[in-house]
Amino acid sequence: MARIDYATTDHLSDRGKTIMERLGHKNIFRMLSHSESHLVNYCRLGNVIRDHGVLDPCLRELAITRVGILLGADYEVIAHKNIGRRVGIPDAQIEALEDGAKNDVFNAVEKAVLEYTDDLVDNANPGAGAGASFERVAAFLSPEEMVELTIAITFYIMTSKFLITFGIDLESE
Repeated sequence: MARIDYATTDHLSDRGKTIMERLGHKNIFRMLSHSESHLVNYCRLGNVIRDHGVLDPCLRELAITRVGILLGADYEVIAHKNIGRRVGIPDAQIEALEDGAKNDVFNAVEKAVLEYTDDLVDNANPGAGAGASFERVAAFLSPEEMVELTIAITFYIMTSKFLITFGIDLESE
């Protein structure tokens, strides 16, 4: 149950109302819309992460979903398992995300991405804690892809913590 009431759209500008309409008034955005400036900019960065990079969308969604699993953000896990399916991740891999990199359904690149994701989630000082996993994944990805992967992981760490902190409810089907 949400820790504070979800916002209505009454206070939003036309731009904010348009964003909410486009996003289907999902609970995460209803909570974010308490601050229209943050809603707008959160959505802008989220859009860039999901739709405007060179990183393979399957690798991105494996990492994002793993973040949600590790942090216990069910809202995020459900949303990104669905997105993962849409971008072509096989169901066997989606289900294996609970196991992470130790599951043999993942290839070497996917395992490296998942190990790196785990390190970034688990370590307060990822420069120290994720050094080896950084090198492993960087052996497969370009610098541009490394930036995009790291931004995606850390953006969804923030998103997962936001969801958990505010107790964002799952949408009813």
